[in-house]
Amino acid sequence: MESTIVALATPPGAGGIAVVRLSGPESYRITEEVFRPINPNKKVSEAKGYTALFGHFIARGETLDEGVALFFRAPRSYTGEDVVELSCHGGMVIAQELITACIAAGAAPAGPGEYTKRAFLNGRMSLTQAEAVMDLIGAAGRQGAALAESALNGALARQIEGYKSQLVALAGHLAAWVDFPEEDVPELEEDTLRGTLDEVCAGVRGLIGSYGGGAVLRQGVDAAIVGSPNVGKSTLMNLLAGFDRAIVTPIAGTTRDVVEQAVMLGGVRVNLFDTAGLRETGDVVEAEGIRRSRRKLEEAGLVLAVFDGSTPATEEDKELAQLCAGRPAIALVNKNDLEQRFDESILEGKFFRVLRIAAGQGGGMPELEQAVRELLGVANLDPGAPCLVSQRQLAAAVSARDALQEGIQALDGAFGLDAVSVCVDDALAALCRLTGEDASESVIEEVFSKFCVGK
Repeated sequence: MESTIVALATPPGAGGIAVVRLSGPESYRITEEVFRPINPNKKVSEAKGYTALFGHFIARGETLDEGVALFFRAPRSYTGEDVVELSCHGGMVIAQELITACIAAGAAPAGPGEYTKRAFLNGRMSLTQAEAVMDLIGAAGRQGAALAESALNGALARQIEGYKSQLVALAGHLAAWVDFPEEDVPELEEDTLRGTLDEVCAGVRGLIGSYGGGAVLRQGVDAAIVGSPNVGKSTLMNLLAGFDRAIVTPIAGTTRDVVEQAVMLGGVRVNLFDTAGLRETGDVVEAEGIRRSRRKLEEAGLVLAVFDGSTPATEEDKELAQLCAGRPAIALVNKNDLEQRFDESILEGKFFRVLRIAAGQGGGMPELEQAVRELLGVANLDPGAPCLVSQRQLAAAVSARDALQEGIQALDGAFGLDAVSVCVDDALAALCRLTGEDASESVIEEVFSKFCVGK
C-alpha cells in the first residue's frame, strides 16, 4: 500500500486512446517526470482533484506523445489514494513506452485487481461492491450489467448490513445476558427473538434463491439444439443468430460437427450449439458428430429439442424425449405451417414447455423467448434488486442461512439461549465474511454501548 502502482486501464490494442493509471503516494511526483503541461505556468504538483491538464508525455528525455493528464486527490478517488490517469493515443507501443517511463520514475507494475483491492482496503467500497466491478466489466447483456451495477452501487451491501444490524443487536443482548448475569440484563422475549431470526433467515433464503437467475444474466448459458436429421435445427440456429451461421440442405446429416454461435435470447446471452442429427449411422465422421451431440445435451444448461411436426414421431424422437426428461429442456415442434402429423403425447411430462414454431418463417419466437426466461429463472428477476454475484458470496449466504435455521431449531427445542447465541454468532460471522468485515468487533461494540457491563 506504500508503493505507487501503474498499469494500462484500457484494453490492449489499437484504439482512439489508451489510459495509463497511476495510484499511490508518488503518483504526482512520477507524473511530473513523464508529463509536461503545454502551459508552462501550470504545475502538476499543484493540480487539484477532478481537473485535467493538456501536455506532452516524455520518455527517455524525448517527447513521446501529446495527451491529457486527469488528476484525483486522495481520498476522493477510485482507490482512495492520489490517482493520475494519463490518456495517450491508442496503440500498444505508445502506452507501453509510457508505462515503462513511469516504472523508471519509481512506479511498480500493478497486480491483477490491485486498484480495486486498494479501493476495498481504503474503505472506498465493500467487498461485495469490489466483486461487482468484474461482473460489470464482463456482463453478458443489459440486464446482467444492471445487476452488476446494482451491486456496485451497494444494494447488496446495504441489505446485508440491515441483516447484520439485527443480528448484532441480538448477539449483543444474548452475550450480555449469558456472560454477565450479575448485571440483571433483561432476557429477550421469545417472540422478538424468533421474529428477528425468521425475518433475517427469509431474507437470506431469498438472496440464495435468486443466485441462479442472476448468474445466468451475468454469465449467460450454454444451449444445445438437438433433434433428428432435417427437423430444422440449423434453420433455428440461423434464425436466432440473424444470419446463415449453419449450412441448411435437404440432405440428412449435413451438420456433422458442433456449430457454435452466441446470441441474445430473451435478454439472456445464450451460447448456441447446433449439433449433428441424432440417428443410427455407419458413417464414421457423422457418428463422431452424433457422439458430440449427446455430450452437449448432457452438459448444456438449456436444451432446445426440435421435432418435425409435419411427420409422424420416430423412435429417435421418442428416445430424445426420454433423454431430455429431467433436464432444463424445451420441446420445439417445428414446421407448424405445414399439416401436423406429429404425436405430441410422447413429449408430455418430459419438457418444461412444448411450443409450436415455424423456424423457416420465424414463427413462435416471442413464445420461445418467454419460455427460456421462465426456465432459466430470470422472467421475474428485478435487475435493480440486491443479488449475490459470486460463489464465495453464495457459500457465505448458505452458511448464514444454515446457522439461522439451527438457531430457530434450538429455540423450538428449548435448548436454551446459550445454543441460540452460538447460532446467531455463526450467522453473523458468515454475513461478515460475505461483506469482508469483522463480526467480533461489531458484537463487542454493541455489548458495551447498550449495557452497563463493567461500569
